[in-house]
Amino acid sequence: MRASPGLSAILTAIAVSVLWGGNIVSIRVGVDSIPPLWSAFWRMLLGVIFVGVWARHRGVGFWPTPAEWRPLFWLGVLFTVQIGLLNSAAALTSPAYGVVILNAYAVFSNLTGHFFCKHLEEPLTAARVMGLGLALAGVTVLAVGQRASTLAPDPLLGNALMILSSALLGFRLVYTRSLVQTIHPTRAVVWQMAWSVPLFLLVAWLSEPPVLREVTWQAVAAISYQGIVVAGLCFILWAQLLQRYPAGALSMYAFLVPVSGIALSAWIFGEPLRPTLLAGGALVLAGLYVVARTAGRERA
Repeated sequence: MRASPGLSAILTAIAVSVLWGGNIVSIRVGVDSIPPLWSAFWRMLLGVIFVGVWARHRGVGFWPTPAEWRPLFWLGVLFTVQIGLLNSAAALTSPAYGVVILNAYAVFSNLTGHFFCKHLEEPLTAARVMGLGLALAGVTVLAVGQRASTLAPDPLLGNALMILSSALLGFRLVYTRSLVQTIHPTRAVVWQMAWSVPLFLLVAWLSEPPVLREVTWQAVAAISYQGIVVAGLCFILWAQLLQRYPAGALSMYAFLVPVSGIALSAWIFGEPLRPTLLAGGALVLAGLYVVARTAGRERA
């Protein structure tokens, strides 16, 4: 039986979304000193330590049962590819464009849930399809409407990688929701990061130098934010929400992610609010609003 998010769950989802808004901004701060895959490695190493200590403190057993090893391994692989694409994209496009495109993962989580996980997710209706279409139109405007700049050295490639990361994120949310029906959510969080640490270490070692230039305190602070706040606290809270509520419904609260991300990018980098950013962002947010409102009426 699907439960509707109550006030506490809604406030938690909003807080997590706002914190996630700073994720791409912090990645962009860090990748000038530490390459994308090495940044991901350090982020996940911090995150798995944070979550592991928290789980031990709460008395949550995070060692998988024999039946859990395989699904948790594939969750870790999916997580590694998605985060690798995210970090690589963040080095090529600007944070404001990237955060809006990534936020379109709600489109992909709704589509994945409708076609592959109907017993847990909300079905698509004509109104929701219209909303998803608006969001995809906004993503298209953002993907092709950005000029190259110092902050976005290769925006077309960066935006394409961000779309792939967004699609995998939507799929991963639904997959995680299916897993946490029988696996403790903390264990899912721990092992998706635990598997990613050696995978990122291997790929980064083979493909990137450990540093690009002198490591600044800003880069250290950015990776710490990504590891402790985003990879640790936010993932714990989100996995707990996914245990009780549909991924498609929860993802609708992510409309705050692009708003906070755009604001932070303008503040930290001085990124201007270009017409394509405003138009694409408006279409994405309008589409997500239509889907969220329709889903809310269906659950009422």
